[in-house]
Amino acid sequence: MKTVTRKAQITTVSDYIAACPRAVQPILRKLRATVRKAVPQATECISYRIPAYKLHGIVVYFAAFKQHVGVFPPVRGTPELMKAVAPYAGPKGNLRFPLAKPIPFALIARIAKQHAKNNSKRLDAAPRARPSAPAGRQVEGS
Repeated sequence: MKTVTRKAQITTVSDYIAACPRAVQPILRKLRATVRKAVPQATECISYRIPAYKLHGIVVYFAAFKQHVGVFPPVRGTPELMKAVAPYAGPKGNLRFPLAKPIPFALIARIAKQHAKNNSKRLDAAPRARPSAPAGRQVEGS
């Protein structure tokens, strides 16, 4: 099975899936639907030439390879979630789901939800900028 070539003009997730081998396309379509259902507010795009979903930062990327589907970035979450993803963790913590085995779509949904939750917490914890005075108007004491 070949992977998507770097020369292919990929601008949408549909383009990416269509450029993949036919055998993996149903898996990628289901993976796409799984992420969209898990985090419906996320924006779908192509980033680093692969499908990406963003909501206050990256929720998840996925990519097709010869023997597996990869899901990125590494998962950080509850001990239960970390235990569930452990069998799929690659050397850098990214996940590899072998094409020869059933893909755990429910687990991928949990991962997407966890990333969205982590992004939201990070956004809530970020310091808020003070609004500046409108242009052309002096602030009292200046």
